[in-house]
Amino acid sequence: MSQQEPPLHVVLYNPEIPPNTGNVGRLCLGVGAAMHVVHPIGFSMGEKAVRRAGLDYWKHVDLREHENGAAFWTWAADRRVHLFSTKGGKAYTQATFEHGDVLVFGCETKGLPSELVRKHGALRIPIRPQVRSLNLSNAVAIVTYAAIASIAPPDFI
Repeated sequence: MSQQEPPLHVVLYNPEIPPNTGNVGRLCLGVGAAMHVVHPIGFSMGEKAVRRAGLDYWKHVDLREHENGAAFWTWAADRRVHLFSTKGGKAYTQATFEHGDVLVFGCETKGLPSELVRKHGALRIPIRPQVRSLNLSNAVAIVTYAAIASIAPPDFI
């Protein structure tokens, strides 16, 4: 990967809730990551809710849309990809992150398709059993900042 490569690629796989997508866009801009959205999605990318959550930053987000899962996986074929799921085997804190890594998060109501988790494996964010899952944008923030902390210069964060 070249140094022109963003430090991370954050992927929302079939997101359903515009404010989560807007929040993730703002996060990506804040850390210099590229944001990827894999269609189909549950809303229009032009909706005011996405822009509102991203505030006036939305136009600066390095947004890359993939028309479907097959198009995304073709793009990701030669990259280091980390999937995140409540069904993941080990904690995200046990992963090693590198510049240019791809972080993939599933949709709000279903997570990632089980066949992707079986095929590629997945990491999880440990949470107490009383909680089914974390909010998508919160989960993305937790993992993205952990990854950035391990790959960015010490004064970045």
